[in-house]
Amino acid sequence: MNKISLTGVKPTGTPHIGNYFGAIKPAIEMSNNPELDSFYFIADYHALNFIKKKEELVQFTKEIACTWLACGLDPNKIVFYKQSQVPEVTELNWLLCNVTSKGLMNRAHAYKALVEKSLEAGDDPDALVNMGLYNYPILMAADILLFNTKFVPVGADQKQHVEMARDIAKAFNKRYGNTFVIPTEIIQESVATITGIDGRKMSKSYGNQIPLFCTEQELKKLISGIKTDSSLPTEPKSTDCAVFSLYKLFANKEELEAMAERFAKGISWADAKAELYSVANKYLTPMREKYNYYMTHYDEVEKMLDAGATKARAIAKETLARARAVIGLD
Repeated sequence: MNKISLTGVKPTGTPHIGNYFGAIKPAIEMSNNPELDSFYFIADYHALNFIKKKEELVQFTKEIACTWLACGLDPNKIVFYKQSQVPEVTELNWLLCNVTSKGLMNRAHAYKALVEKSLEAGDDPDALVNMGLYNYPILMAADILLFNTKFVPVGADQKQHVEMARDIAKAFNKRYGNTFVIPTEIIQESVATITGIDGRKMSKSYGNQIPLFCTEQELKKLISGIKTDSSLPTEPKSTDCAVFSLYKLFANKEELEAMAERFAKGISWADAKAELYSVANKYLTPMREKYNYYMTHYDEVEKMLDAGATKARAIAKETLARARAVIGLD
């Protein structure tokens, strides 16, 4: 039996090309590993700490599901579901709460950051903390342990969550006997920092993102607005710039070599941006078309999610039954 890899994605905003190249693309490539059984879920319970409006949660969930399918995730090869479709997650969450120390939760980076922010403002330390955020690592542990997950691909900033899941699993196993698989993080050290249109890291918080599935007209407008220097068209250009950094994401080897040569000899920024638009639009058009199809045929996506949830629950029920039995609830 293959070992299980699990990836969760929060539906907290419209994806941009930084999300695609930094996380979505490498995660989908990993789903093609024949030695792994890969699970991908939309973490809509986790999103409740960030999204407070029903309409936004529904829309972002829809966008995320369609995005992953448009980008190449194959539901016939992996298990694809919404977290909220697997009620065993929340029951296991409660069972794990009873073997998890408050001290462990106190060490969570997100919790500590909010405490520090409150103290700086002269407020009560927990003024900004709700119990969903405080117990967030336990719910994440339930996501992981419920499916006998061995590998959890994460960025370095998410490593602590897997470490906490491992600590919680060990605490449970120590008290009740060997019940859960001990998970291991796979740190994606090579996750790229994608440059935004202002030269900084692409981020919604900076407002410098290029939406992954914006229209051709929007894409052209955003690219034309990329920040550049005031060098003359005939002057050589450094490839250490936003235009070239984005170009190399979309271009093939030959295109990249040709563009590097044009930068060295001198090229106008208008021409460079036109070339960037050309390769970017060519790359994104097939995915954009699939995305638009899924968004207008979301009933098909819901069927895929339902089918994935059925597969996920088959495993979840077995794991939860095992945990309930060793505790004495059955």
